[in-house]
Amino acid sequence: MLRSTVRPLFSPLPATYLQSALASRSYASHKLSNGISEEDLRTARKWLDNLGPGSIPNNICELSFSRSSGPGGQNVNKVNSKATLKVPLDSLLSHVPSALHPEIRSSRYHAPRSNSIIIQADDSRKQNDNMHSCYAKLHGMIIEAGTRALPGETPTEQSQRVKALQKSENEQRLRSKKVHSSKKTARKGGGSNSDY
Repeated sequence: MLRSTVRPLFSPLPATYLQSALASRSYASHKLSNGISEEDLRTARKWLDNLGPGSIPNNICELSFSRSSGPGGQNVNKVNSKATLKVPLDSLLSHVPSALHPEIRSSRYHAPRSNSIIIQADDSRKQNDNMHSCYAKLHGMIIEAGTRALPGETPTEQSQRVKALQKSENEQRLRSKKVHSSKKTARKGGGSNSDY
């Protein structure tokens, strides 16, 4: 009978390593590798804070109604209650800060063939509710693109606290290295302070 010993591919990592790895990962998002300047980020944040119903004009949107699908009897078969909102991407991007453009292009509502954003809603039996649902989804998509594209701002108190923690961690590391070094020199017999 063959027996094989199974060894884990990865050995467990010390907790301090994991903490430092996670900390470095969270700060990696603050690097502006995509070429967006701090000024662009500030204007995009301000624009997102002021985003409201009038930020995207309705005249760039094409709204159409069609018959809904699924069960529902007469209402589904005879009433055009499903709303479809089509927004040409070029028209939309001219009203949105450039920092959000890549995220909007990668949205699930983006239709590459027509180069537009297409949003559909047939949740309600009423045309008006479905129309408002489409506009709400457009608004939500823009906000979601903003939260993914823009790194969060770190408050000064938090950054100072992080620096203090890094400094104390470094001092602790140096102290432990000195203790370890003194142990080794004491074992060799060359140390002046022999505690052992």
